[in-house]
Amino acid sequence: MPIPDFQSLMLPLLELAADGETRHLRQTYDTLAQRFDLTEDEKREVLPSGRQPRFVNRVNWARSYLTNAGLFESPKRGYFRITERGRDVLAGKPSAINIKFLEQFEEFKSFQQRRRQPSSQVGVTPPPNGTQENTPEETLQDAYLVLRKNLADELLKAVMESPPSFFEQLVVDLLLRMGYGGSRQEAGEAIGRSGDEGIDGIIKEDRLGLDIIYVQAKRWESVVGRPDVQKFAGALQGQRARKGVFITTSTYSREAMAFAVNIETKIILIDGAKLAELMIDHGVGVTTEETYEVKRIDSDYFPDD
Repeated sequence: MPIPDFQSLMLPLLELAADGETRHLRQTYDTLAQRFDLTEDEKREVLPSGRQPRFVNRVNWARSYLTNAGLFESPKRGYFRITERGRDVLAGKPSAINIKFLEQFEEFKSFQQRRRQPSSQVGVTPPPNGTQENTPEETLQDAYLVLRKNLADELLKAVMESPPSFFEQLVVDLLLRMGYGGSRQEAGEAIGRSGDEGIDGIIKEDRLGLDIIYVQAKRWESVVGRPDVQKFAGALQGQRARKGVFITTSTYSREAMAFAVNIETKIILIDGAKLAELMIDHGVGVTTEETYEVKRIDSDYFPDD
C-alpha cells in the first residue's frame, strides 16, 4: 500500500499513545510502519531533498498537529504523551482524525491562522480546510520540483533554438563546471576540433590529464538509435579508448540504452532531460532568482532535561 499521508497517521498515532506512556517519537516509526504494512523500500523512500524519509516526515507532522490541537503534550524535547483531551477524543471512537476534525479546538484554529498568515502575505492560497495531504516540507519541495521541471523545459527549448556552434560551447561550459577538461582553452580546442569517425571531441577526465574521455555531442530532435551509439562505440575501440560520453538534446531508444549498458567500453548516455538537469545543478545557462533557507531546531544547542 502507498505511504499514508500525515492526516491518516493522526488517529493511529493517538491510539498508540492511549496507554499514557511518555514516548520519544523515534519509538513510533517502526510500530506505525508495521501497522500500515510498509515495505522496506517504502520506509526508505526519502523526500526530494534526500534529507529525511518521507514516512518519518509525515509521522513528525502528525504528532505536531495533534500537539497543537491539545491532544498531545510534550513533557520534554522530542517526547510526547496523550492529554486528557486526547483520551476524550479516543473515547468518542472517531473513525478518523484529520485537519477538519481538529478545527473544533481553538488552539488548533490559532495554530492554523499562524500558518496561513505568511502565505496570504505573499499571495499563496492555502488549501481548503481538511484537504491538505502533504506536509509543509513536501508542499515546498513539490513546488520546487515543478519550478525545476519548467526551468528544464525552458532550457532545452533555448538550446534547440541556438546555433549549432553554441551547443559546442555549452558542452564545454558544462564539462568544465563538472570538473573535467583542464583549462577552458584546452577543453574548447578538444571539443571543437575532431568530428573524426563519430567522435566530436576529446576532454581530460581530470585537471592533470591522467585519463581522457571521448565526447559525442549531437543537437538532435530525432531519437538516437542503437546504430548511432554503436558507431560511437566503434570509434572508441579504434582509439583504444575506455570511456565515452554521448550527449544529445533528444532521447535514446531502448535498444541504444541496452547496447551502452552491455558493452565493455564505458559509455555514458546523456539525453536532453538529463542535460537540462546537469545545467541547472552546475549553474550553466541559469541564474539564481531567490534563495530560501529551511531551518530546524539545533538539538545540540539546548541542554537536555
